Amino acid sequence: MKKAFISIFCIAVSATATAQRNEISSMRWGADFNIHITFSNDSTSILDVRGLYHSTSTMPQMAVGSEEVTYYPVTLDPDFVDALKNKRIENFGGDTAAAMVFSDTVRAKTLWSALHGEIGGGYIHFINCLIYSLESKSLNLWSPFYRRPESNWKPKPMTESYRRTKNWKFYFPDNQKLAQKEYLTKQKNCELGDMKLLPKSFIDLFLNTNQKQYEQLIANNETNKVAIIDMIRLLVSANYLGLDQISLIQGAVSRSIMKYSMNSLPSVIVFDDFGAAVAMTLDHEGYKIDNVVFNQQETLSDEEIEQRMQLMEGVIRQVNAINKKLFERNLKNYYK
Repeated sequence: MKKAFISIFCIAVSATATAQRNEISSMRWGADFNIHITFSNDSTSILDVRGLYHSTSTMPQMAVGSEEVTYYPVTLDPDFVDALKNKRIENFGGDTAAAMVFSDTVRAKTLWSALHGEIGGGYIHFINCLIYSLESKSLNLWSPFYRRPESNWKPKPMTESYRRTKNWKFYFPDNQKLAQKEYLTKQKNCELGDMKLLPKSFIDLFLNTNQKQYEQLIANNETNKVAIIDMIRLLVSANYLGLDQISLIQGAVSRSIMKYSMNSLPSVIVFDDFGAAVAMTLDHEGYKIDNVVFNQQETLSDEEIEQRMQLMEGVIRQVNAINKKLFERNLKNYYK
């Protein structure tokens, strides 16, 4: 049974911090239900197996014709972060301050194209980076920049977009009732587009959380759940965003990644049917396996370990291929 979706990313460090790779040098599955990890700088960490994200290789989305994208709670690959930092420095001539500002000359017309042009990757990168920027507070949707100007103007005749957004104080639905209404309207009108690729757990959280519960999540400092809900609020309003709002969001997401800490703890996922704990990251091409440790590994032969490794690597390759195929197909006609 899958555990609750844990935080996708760790808290960001300051923008001036120097990112240093702290790679895993060894992993051990102890008899105490813990994963013991040693890093390249000789520091250690202990993770409770029971609290980790659990998955299996027999996922429904592996079936032919499935409409589901596979999501794992993973960290960003260091090479991806380095590439983005180098790209930003090259684009802005090494001016760190300028690199934090999104240039008007490279504005994109949609939220997807703005972020994709900056961070690359596929839909999973798009969603994970949005959530991370919200969770780390780099993207603050409640900033005055996202508030709609007050006006008594009404279009004649009444337009559909005005009718659906007239009660929004921001460029996105600013409470759960309005957000859920817009989502359900899009669903009824077959307008969900890329949102159909979101995991069911995300949608269930969004639709089953009312405004009072949302405010309680904030009070309880459940930042990951709040970020997921805010991300969906943002996506349901994506077709109403103006160029200024898209530029601000793009800049905030870019800043959050450049502040990303290379010293964050690894994301470890337990593949129950292989008896394996897998440290995984997300790079330009999709998920990749960094380290693996097996339960009672000392009882396994080299051949058994190699066979399980090949099977898991095959699962990840298939997940990446299906994710890419669904992503390309679903977004082909949605974002122009």
